[in-house]
Amino acid sequence: MEHELESLRSSIRECVVRNLDFSREVTDKELFSLIDREVAERLSHRAVKLEERKKLRSAVYNSIRRLDVLQELVDDAKITEIMVNGTDNIFVEKNGAITDTGIRFESLSKLEDVVQQIVSGCNRVVNESSPIVDARLFNGSRVNIVLPPVSLTGPVITIRRFPDNPITMNRLIELKSISEYIRDYLSVLVKAGYNIFISGGTGSGKTTFLNALSDFIPKDQRLITIEDNAELQIMGVDNLVRLEARNANVEGCRPITIRDLIKSSLRMRPDWLVIGEVRGDECVDMLQAMNTGHMSMSTGHANSAEDMLSRIETMVLMGMEIPLSAVRGQIASGIDIIIHLGRLRDRSRKVLEVCEIEKELDNVTGRIRVNTLFKFEEEGEDKSGKILGKWRKENDLKAREKLISSGLELPALP
Repeated sequence: MEHELESLRSSIRECVVRNLDFSREVTDKELFSLIDREVAERLSHRAVKLEERKKLRSAVYNSIRRLDVLQELVDDAKITEIMVNGTDNIFVEKNGAITDTGIRFESLSKLEDVVQQIVSGCNRVVNESSPIVDARLFNGSRVNIVLPPVSLTGPVITIRRFPDNPITMNRLIELKSISEYIRDYLSVLVKAGYNIFISGGTGSGKTTFLNALSDFIPKDQRLITIEDNAELQIMGVDNLVRLEARNANVEGCRPITIRDLIKSSLRMRPDWLVIGEVRGDECVDMLQAMNTGHMSMSTGHANSAEDMLSRIETMVLMGMEIPLSAVRGQIASGIDIIIHLGRLRDRSRKVLEVCEIEKELDNVTGRIRVNTLFKFEEEGEDKSGKILGKWRKENDLKAREKLISSGLELPALP
């Protein structure tokens, strides 16, 4: 029956497309009317359940106006990742587990149509001469697309789906990703204007945590977000400016990089800069912003807080040739706090470390010194395999100048 409905979907779609009037804009209501007429004719002598009819109707509409077989997956709030490996292999991550959906595209040309629909929706271009692109969907989901000849398995689409409603710190506490005390502690640091960098591996929840942490920024301040692809869902800030990088396109428009946006944002009178992620030489401009009194937050990929410092050193050296000691000095002066996130073996995401970056370099090694404030310690597993543990306070915050100037105090231990 499933195969028969798939064949029906394809034939109904072809018939509806033939009857569309491309000389004007056809409304969704008109399109559904055409689809309903075809479905009624094709199924008039068949005993098909109402649910199957509705499913067929939606499938035809999605194949014409939306993302074809992917639309049902994009609409599923429980799915966090969609992975398309060519026409026949579509996997999803749901509740932390990756499974094969069994869904397939009817043809390579249909998959290519969906690719072009995605990139055109956010003014991006992808083709054989420029086969890799980052884009986003109408609902804010992040998309990466890789085409042949780079991909040997056909067009590859990876969609990171974010929650419809932004995850707050309170929700992270419910998920046991952070403790109430650390939430209150970080809230004071943000309000006092400490520059914060969030590190973690792929899928550890850096963007989600950055979004939740930015909610502590006072609502009367001017906030500028800078991203490769707009993903942050900052709420309640009236004086909010959102900037998004742009790739070069076939019309000859030059690319607008994260570096360009950071430089421009400094002339826009920001109180706070929130930079979605740094991956390369834009790290130079981020540090310069931090070192010139602009309160900032950002994220980056690393396996630990100390590894993140090494990566930042490398990224700065990609952008300018200066002595390593000077690079380390800039990092130590600019970044106040590193929050490291991790994804544990039970697929839970947690704050693993909160570290203070000391302003003086180590006299012997010349390296940046890290003062660990909090650390998550495992204490075993429960019967369902969930990791048990607690956050231990390691040391006190040393640099308190910003706290004093803001008139704030850190919360007392419960």
